[in-house]
Amino acid sequence: MGNRAEPLPIARGKKADICLLPEMANRHGLVAGATGTGKTVTLRVIAERLSGIGVPVFLADVKGDLSGIPHPGGDHPKVAERVKSFGLPGFGYEGRPVAFWDLYGEQGHPIRATISEMGPLLLGRILNLNEIQSGVLSIVFKIADDNGLLLLDLKDLRSMLQFTGENAERFRTGYGNISAASIGAIQRNLLTLDQQGADRFFGEPAIELKDFLQTDASGRGVINILAADKLMQSPKLYATFLLFLLSELFENLPEVGDPVKPTLVFFFDEAHLLFEDAPKALTDKIEQVVRLIRSKGVGVYFVTQNPLDLPESVLGQLGNRVQHALRAFTPKDQRAVKVAAETFRQNPKLDAVKAITELSVGEALISVLDEKGTPTVVERALVYPPMSRLAPLTGEERARVIKDSVLAGHYERAVDRESAYETLKAKAEREAPLGESPSTQAGRRTAPRSQTGDLFTAAAKSAAHAIGSQIGRQIIRGVLGSILGGRR
Repeated sequence: MGNRAEPLPIARGKKADICLLPEMANRHGLVAGATGTGKTVTLRVIAERLSGIGVPVFLADVKGDLSGIPHPGGDHPKVAERVKSFGLPGFGYEGRPVAFWDLYGEQGHPIRATISEMGPLLLGRILNLNEIQSGVLSIVFKIADDNGLLLLDLKDLRSMLQFTGENAERFRTGYGNISAASIGAIQRNLLTLDQQGADRFFGEPAIELKDFLQTDASGRGVINILAADKLMQSPKLYATFLLFLLSELFENLPEVGDPVKPTLVFFFDEAHLLFEDAPKALTDKIEQVVRLIRSKGVGVYFVTQNPLDLPESVLGQLGNRVQHALRAFTPKDQRAVKVAAETFRQNPKLDAVKAITELSVGEALISVLDEKGTPTVVERALVYPPMSRLAPLTGEERARVIKDSVLAGHYERAVDRESAYETLKAKAEREAPLGESPSTQAGRRTAPRSQTGDLFTAAAKSAAHAIGSQIGRQIIRGVLGSILGGRR
């Protein structure tokens, strides 16, 4: 197993510090508690500790209050008070290396995915499609695959939807029924998505996962912070995009077995959004990703208000647990408190049910995995003070961090190369009668079988164009695609 990293103190118990063992940190975790009880600070403390031993971290900043991590702390009186009460005379306030990301490209490096990488399952969830509409979307992707058409951005998908709808009769025999109503519904939902700014995060250059796995010159892990305050206005998009990233990590990272420390720790804040209205098939696949990604060295920590927000199949896999206070105003609340207490390995000296409702801010019930992978008995403890600055960065400070990043300039300029849109547009222009625009011609009639067949020649150029490029991974379904039936 190699040389073990030192245990990471994250809280002060009644008799001793409670430490997260680096070799057990990829066995996932839970940070739960009501709003305002200290979950975000706990998340920050764990991220700082992991970064300090060279473990990169990915987390979403849903409230905009994590951006101060690059700067030394000590700016908050309650933090200084806890440092003093813990008796930490040598405690060092220091920042951690940070890379800022933003799907909208406003508060960090742009983070993009191609339509093809996202795949029909996750895209259908973002678009709120019903079962029939999702089936039609899958057919559209299949037709694009079979004809070598690259789906990179939204205009590619719109063009492919239009082409499929116009040739529905021709495709029916080979692919099944394609209703005009479903095509129209998908197009309308795409328009709504576009109005949310989706044109900025579907396209190229797509994110390269290795850029989440950086360390700085001192060997500290880079903390990747996704600006999510604006993204949270589209909660399903937020949850699905994080699931996409998590699933891409699962699909692309090599097996590492039981490493001395994680390859990456991924915090999934507002985790209840991942499972809200999710069909059972998707929930089953999420459970499978969480179970298997551990062998890739990735630890997943779900951050949510209540453990009941997560399915039992997922909750049972979370070995390291921090439970902040819960309120018990109603019978439903009381049941939730009881269930939360029962998820811990019981401590005969502690009434966990009673304690959960009495915890102060920054205090928690904690159980971590020991060196044998067994959960320790639950303890009541005070979370360690953070080393970094609690106050968010100013706009100027954030801009400086982004500019000084080794990734500066790499993702900022969008690339729009030949793909489905250009191929189908060229085909329509070739077929349009003299003096008639392609759009008029498209609305006037459906392409005959012989003309539609010309698509294959044009598509071959588009597919060949992909070879050797970033998408030269081939036309892929990406993320959950391989789990659902194999990547091409």
